[in-house]
Amino acid sequence: MQLIPRHDPYMIVRSTGGVTVAALRGELDLVLVRHLRPELDALVRESDALTVDIRRLTFCDATGLGLLAHCAGRTRQRGARWRLVCDQPWILRLIRLTALGDVLCPDADPTGALPVAWEEGPADALPVMTALQRDPAAPCPVELGVRRPVS
Repeated sequence: MQLIPRHDPYMIVRSTGGVTVAALRGELDLVLVRHLRPELDALVRESDALTVDIRRLTFCDATGLGLLAHCAGRTRQRGARWRLVCDQPWILRLIRLTALGDVLCPDADPTGALPVAWEEGPADALPVMTALQRDPAAPCPVELGVRRPVS
């Protein structure tokens, strides 16, 4: 397992077996988006499979959703695999209301097979992460029921 060195309280990145996991925490608003965008853009350019874990976000606004949609689109455009891990109903509702379900393809991971983003402990402690169990190349879950209008 390779750790990508970073000293950022809002994003921890780990890479193993061609899969990169970026775990975000805090408030994904305009200020944090400006801070994280260069780092996430670099991960999008360099990763064969990118998983963004947002289970520890305490807030997400339109700019945060825009950043996630940008990352998802660019990742897929490169032919790489994208996965968004989110189990928070209020963020999932925002994704539904903005019709971004087919772009972001959120996965709640009810099996618990995903890496743990943050364990309780010191702010600078690194999380314990395991390899992904789900096939990230699988199509997006359809249970969100979000459909884009056909024009």
